[in-house]
Amino acid sequence: MRNLLAFLAKYNHWMVFILLETISAILLFQYNSYQGSVWFTSANAVAGKALGAKAKIESFFSLSKVNEELTLRNLYLEQQAKTLAEKLTEATKDSDWMRSGQFEILKAYQLIPAKVVSNSLNSPDNLITINKGTSDGVEQDMGVACGSGVVGVVYMASAHYAVVIPVLNLQSKISCRIRGREYFGYLSWEGGDTQTAFVDDVPRHAHFKLNEWVETNGFSSVFPPGISVGKIMHVYNSPDGLSYRLQVRLSTDFSRLRDVCVIDNRQIKERLEVLRAAQDSLKLREEQ
Repeated sequence: MRNLLAFLAKYNHWMVFILLETISAILLFQYNSYQGSVWFTSANAVAGKALGAKAKIESFFSLSKVNEELTLRNLYLEQQAKTLAEKLTEATKDSDWMRSGQFEILKAYQLIPAKVVSNSLNSPDNLITINKGTSDGVEQDMGVACGSGVVGVVYMASAHYAVVIPVLNLQSKISCRIRGREYFGYLSWEGGDTQTAFVDDVPRHAHFKLNEWVETNGFSSVFPPGISVGKIMHVYNSPDGLSYRLQVRLSTDFSRLRDVCVIDNRQIKERLEVLRAAQDSLKLREEQ
C-alpha cells in the first residue's frame, strides 16, 4: 500500500492529466454530433477489421476439414460420372462407352479420409506416411486414392499411422485398363519424372488413341474399377515386340498431395472370392 501511495504521489500530475483528457473526450464526442459520428465510424472500422482478421484465421484453420470433404466429394463425383456413362452405354449400345457391369460405384465402399504427414519424391523407393492406422480401420494391402486418382497401396500400418507404397515406387505394380476399351496392362514407374509412368503388356491387337484415359480395372482385391490413373502420352513397342508399352502422364500430382482416402477392400475381396468360386465351379462341371 505504501508503494502504491508513493507511486500516486510521484506521478499525480500524470494521473490528473489522463483524467482530464478522458473527461474532455467524453464531453467532446457525447455532446457534439459531428465528432461523435467520426468516433462512431472510426470505431466501427477498427472493429470491422478486427472481426475480418478473426474470420480469416478461423477460415484458415477450417481448411483442413474442407480439404477432406472435397477429396471425398471428388471421388464420389468421378464415379457418378462413370455411372452415367455406363447407363448411356446401355441405352445407346455404343461400344465406345464403358460396358455394363465393369465397375461398381465407389460410394458402395467405405472410405477412410487421411492426411499425408510425410512424402518422399526423390528416392527410387518412395514412401508416403498417413495419419490413420489400424484403430481407424486401415489394414495392409488397402488401396489409397485422392480426388484426382490413384495414389498407392498400404504397405504396413500401426495403431495411428500407415505407410503407403505409392505409384512412384519401383516396387509398385497396379493392374489397369484403357478406359472404354477394356484392354488392360500393369502400371509401373521407372524413376525420374514424378509425373510419368508406364503401362506394360497391352496387347498388340488393342485399338486406342493418344490422350485416352487409363484407369484401374478392378481385377485385383486392392482397387475397385474406374479410378483414374492418367492419360496416354506416347506408345512404344515392348522389348520382345509382342505387346505395347504406354507412357502415361499421371493424374495425381504427388508433389502437392495432402488429402487422401483409404479404400476398405473387404467388399472387393468378397466380390472376387465369389467370382473365383463360380469360375472354379464351372471348371469342375466341364471336367465332369
